[in-house]
Amino acid sequence: MPLPKVLVADPISPRGVEDLSRDGQFDVIFKTGLKEDELLQIIPDCAALIVRSETKVNARVLEAARALRVVGRAGVGVDNVDVEAATARGVIVMNTPDGNTISTAEHAFSLLVSIARTIPQASASVVAGKWERKKFQGVELYGKTLAILGMGRIGSELARRAIAFGMRVVAYDPYMAASRARALQVELADQLDDALPRADFISMHMPLTAETRHMLDARRLALCKPGVRIVNCARGGLIDEAALLAALDGGQVAGAALDVFEVEPPPADFPLRAHPKMVFTPHLGASTAEAQESVGIEIAHAVRAALVDGVIRNAVNAPSLDAKTLAVVGPYLDFGAKLGRFLAQTARSKRSETLAINYSGKVNEADTGPVTRAVVKGFLELAMGAESVNTVNALSRARERGLKIVETRQNAPGDFTDLLEVTVGGDGGTTSVAGTFFGAKARIVGINGQHIEARPQGVLLLLENRDVPGMVGKIGSLLGGSGVNIATMSLSRDAAGGKALTVLNLDSAPDAATLERIQGDADILSARVVAL
Repeated sequence: MPLPKVLVADPISPRGVEDLSRDGQFDVIFKTGLKEDELLQIIPDCAALIVRSETKVNARVLEAARALRVVGRAGVGVDNVDVEAATARGVIVMNTPDGNTISTAEHAFSLLVSIARTIPQASASVVAGKWERKKFQGVELYGKTLAILGMGRIGSELARRAIAFGMRVVAYDPYMAASRARALQVELADQLDDALPRADFISMHMPLTAETRHMLDARRLALCKPGVRIVNCARGGLIDEAALLAALDGGQVAGAALDVFEVEPPPADFPLRAHPKMVFTPHLGASTAEAQESVGIEIAHAVRAALVDGVIRNAVNAPSLDAKTLAVVGPYLDFGAKLGRFLAQTARSKRSETLAINYSGKVNEADTGPVTRAVVKGFLELAMGAESVNTVNALSRARERGLKIVETRQNAPGDFTDLLEVTVGGDGGTTSVAGTFFGAKARIVGINGQHIEARPQGVLLLLENRDVPGMVGKIGSLLGGSGVNIATMSLSRDAAGGKALTVLNLDSAPDAATLERIQGDADILSARVVAL
C-alpha cells in the first residue's frame, strides 16, 4: 500500500521536515516555489499540504486535491487558504497561532526603541559620512506611558518588557477582564479615547475587523499628546495612513514605525516612504530563526498527529469529534458559535468576567465540551480575529483574557425540553440568550429572560422600546424608507404598556443614518444590529 504523501510547498524548518520523515510513515515531497499549474499536477495524490504564506491554496487547488485531508499553515493567519472551500470538501485547515508570540513582541519593542532614539535615521546619517549628534536627540522610555491597544498574547508580552524598562502601561482591550489586567500590572482604560491622551507611545496589537479598521484616524490622532510615537506590528489598516502622514507633518506625531501596511508591499508612490520621522520593516514580526523553527516543527507535529492518530490541533474549521459524539452535538456546534457571537455584540459590558453555558435535554447525553468551545470561539473571535481563536485554543484564549468559563447541566424550567442557555457577566451586569431546535431548525427563544423567537442567521435588529401602539408600523416605515426589507419579526413585552423587545431578521443591515434615526425615536430605548 503506498504511503500517504505530504507535500511541503513552502520553506519550513528542516527539523519539521525531518520529523515528518523520521519513521517512514509518509512519502514527504519537498518542492517550493511551485506555480499554480505545477501545484495542480502534484496535489491530487497528496494527503497533506504544508504551506506558509507564499503558496495560495484556493478553490481550484482544493478541487484538484482528491486525497487531501489536511492543510497545515506554518504561521498565524490563513489568508492564503480558502477555508470555506476546504471545509466544503472535508479538509481540515490548521495553523500555528502561538509560534511567533515572542518574536513579534520583541520586534514591536525594538521598533519602540528605534523611534525613541531615532536609531535608523542616525545610522543612515553616519553611513552617509555625517556626524549630526544634535539632530538625533531622542527621548527615554523610563517613566513614559505606553498605551497598548489589544492585550492578547503579543500585547501581554510587550507589556512585560515595557514594565521592565520602567514604563507605565495603559491597556485598551474591550474584551479583557479587570482581574487579568491586575495580574499583568497594567491599568485598563474603559474607552480608547480615554487611553490616547495619556500615551507617550502607542503600540497596536488588534485584529483587523470592520470595527478596528482605521481605529487611529484623524480624530483620534488629534486626541493624542503632541509628540506621541506609534508602532504597528499587528495589521495594516489599523492606522489611517493618510491621517498619519498629516499628523507627522503637523508635529502631532513625533515618529512612527510600521511593520505592516494597508497594501503590501507598499506601492512605489507610498506617501510615507520618504518621511524623515518614519521607520519601516517589511512585515518582519515573526521573522526570527526561533519563530520559523517553532512554527515549522509545530505544524509538522500537528499534521502527523492528524494523519496518524486522528488528533486535531489548532484546526480553524473543525473540532475534534468521533462519529457518535458528532451525531448528537453536531447541530449545536454552529448554533453555539452563533449564540457566542450574539452575546459578544449585545453584552451590557464587553469587559466580561464570566461566560456561563447551561445545557438542558438530550445534548447532556454526550460530551458537551466541543459545544462549549464553539460558544467561546464565537464570543471571542470578534475581539481577537477569527484567525487567532479556534475551537481548539478557545479555552486557553479565554484564560489569557481572564474570562472564566462555567459549564452547567440543569434542566431549565419552562416550555422547552432541550435548551442551550449562554450568559455573560461583567462589571456592567449580565446578558443572556437561549436557543433550541424545532426539529432541525435552530431558533433563539430567549433574550435576557424575555421569550422571543428569531432565526439565528444573517442580520438581526434588536430593539427595546416602550409598549405603545403604532411601533410596528413606525419601525417598518423607518427601515422601508432606507430600502431595508424585514424578513421576520418577533415581539415580546414584560407587561402591557411596559417595556417591549422586538427582534427583526433583515435582508440587509441598515446604514448608520437609518440606525441613528431609529435610536433617536423617543419610544425606542435602544437599537442594536447583530451580525451572525
